[in-house]
Amino acid sequence: MDTPLNTVAVIGLGTMGTGIAEVLARAGREVIGIDISEAAAVQAVAAIEASTERAVRREHLTEDERQGALARVRTFTDLSAAADADLVIEVAPESYEIKQQIVRELDGVVRPETIIATGTNALSVTRLAAESARPERVLGLHFFNPAPAMKLVEVVSSVLTAPAAVAAVTELAYALGKEPVAVGDRPGFVADGLLFGYLNQAAAMYEAKYASREDIDAAMKLGCGLPMGPLALLDLIGVDTARTVLDAMYTESQDRLHAPAPILKQLSEAGLTGRKAGRGFYSYEGPGSSVVVRDALTPLEGGQQIGGREIRSVGVAGSGTMASGIAEVFAKAGYDVVLAARSEEKAEKAKARIAKSLSRSVEKGRMTAETAAKTLDRIAPAGSYDAFADVDLALEAVAEDLEIKQQLFAAFDKVCKPGAILATTTSSLPVVACARATSRPGDVIGLHFFNPAPAMKLVEVVRTVLTTDDVHATAREVCATIKKHPVDCGDRAGFIVNALLFPYLNNAIKMVEEHYASLDDIDAAMKLGGGYPMGPFELLDVVGLDVSLAIEKVLHSEFRDPGLAPAPLLEHLVAAGCLGRKTGRGFREYARR
Repeated sequence: MDTPLNTVAVIGLGTMGTGIAEVLARAGREVIGIDISEAAAVQAVAAIEASTERAVRREHLTEDERQGALARVRTFTDLSAAADADLVIEVAPESYEIKQQIVRELDGVVRPETIIATGTNALSVTRLAAESARPERVLGLHFFNPAPAMKLVEVVSSVLTAPAAVAAVTELAYALGKEPVAVGDRPGFVADGLLFGYLNQAAAMYEAKYASREDIDAAMKLGCGLPMGPLALLDLIGVDTARTVLDAMYTESQDRLHAPAPILKQLSEAGLTGRKAGRGFYSYEGPGSSVVVRDALTPLEGGQQIGGREIRSVGVAGSGTMASGIAEVFAKAGYDVVLAARSEEKAEKAKARIAKSLSRSVEKGRMTAETAAKTLDRIAPAGSYDAFADVDLALEAVAEDLEIKQQLFAAFDKVCKPGAILATTTSSLPVVACARATSRPGDVIGLHFFNPAPAMKLVEVVRTVLTTDDVHATAREVCATIKKHPVDCGDRAGFIVNALLFPYLNNAIKMVEEHYASLDDIDAAMKLGGGYPMGPFELLDVVGLDVSLAIEKVLHSEFRDPGLAPAPLLEHLVAAGCLGRKTGRGFREYARR
């Protein structure tokens, strides 16, 4: 273990194996690439040549460095070629039978001190290690795709793994320019353990026809800042691969959230496994292509036939950040806005907040001082909802309390003129309960903006069973006018974004409760391995633990799934008043402002 891992054998030269071989060669390691298919070995060399050529063009690599890296890669079709390796990394198909056979055969090939690493993300490292005569030398080394670009490497220890083997592989990961995270042996480890549950729920949401594939993907990209939507990501990973990972996770957890959605089986067995097959949730130009093409499910451009109502003026109820942000959005788009709160003073304060926001935009060169002044002039503060008498759209952005919202809608019903649309910005409460507080439930719709409203492009348009077609059409037209991206969803807890986001956050908390990984390692895993803009614990502290708990409770109450029950640690922190950044302490501590 004291010798550096200079010679590394990579078994399995598919996309991942080829990427790992490139990373090793560029970092100065001698690489022995092994694949039973001569064609795969040839293709791997060609892929590394093409990838390193691109790196030279982008000035990430010199031509001399490229030639040196290529010279360090040799390929073979026989496992005996691994005899001189200090480390073997197997990236064979996700099959116990195949991987166990490789581990057994390696015992007769490699030196006693050689470390054997499996690249699995779904199978038990312990079970594979048990096949070896030297299980203390076997561990998991989980790279992420594409290996040259992705920084995260999960170093997976079984109960049999020697600490020295872990230390040697961790040191190598740092030398490769990666960020290693130490984890225990369970299906999915950290990143995939959280990611695949989320992907599975997105597949189930689509299968239930709750929302279109385009709207689900757009919602998670625009609402959470994710690099890809979940269904597009499933196509990239491979629908069959996702099903294998989820099967392994469910076998261990027995959590219904990990039970593979039936559509994953249907697509897999039909050969519609995603990009590699040319068709999965989406259709592609051809096998291996990333270019999505139209198919029978693609929505028609300008397909909306029903005309909406004319909206000239908007009433926004509330005085908090969300209310002022929404008022700013409508005023920027040219609407006359009445900003009403429980008192004239609160309304004036909300308008002052908008003035500051507009001033910042002027300072950053995003708008002229003249445009900012005109925008502010369109906003009329009011201390009573009677000021909504002439508005065409009345929209509430008050506290997430159903009783308060119902009282407000009853007030709207009395004040607003016939034909006015009444909207709620709730993120988790039933829109229909607000509608039933009025004598005109067909005029009520949900418009869930995201915070900060001026910056976030997404609006979830929530239609109840009572909402009329022209009200729904008007809501979508308004979103286009204010330059937001509308996604349609039905009136159920969490809509799209929160229904997918908060179970993922809850599962991250459970990982910490079980002492499986630290806060820092989980946050790092999701940012580096999943491309998330924030780790789950960073996000929880920003959102507020009390807000998060309230949403978790609503989801659990609606869907009655034991896996959605709020993690006890979240409840304990809220009970202790540790609500995140706003109180100076949540999962982490923050400096008081």
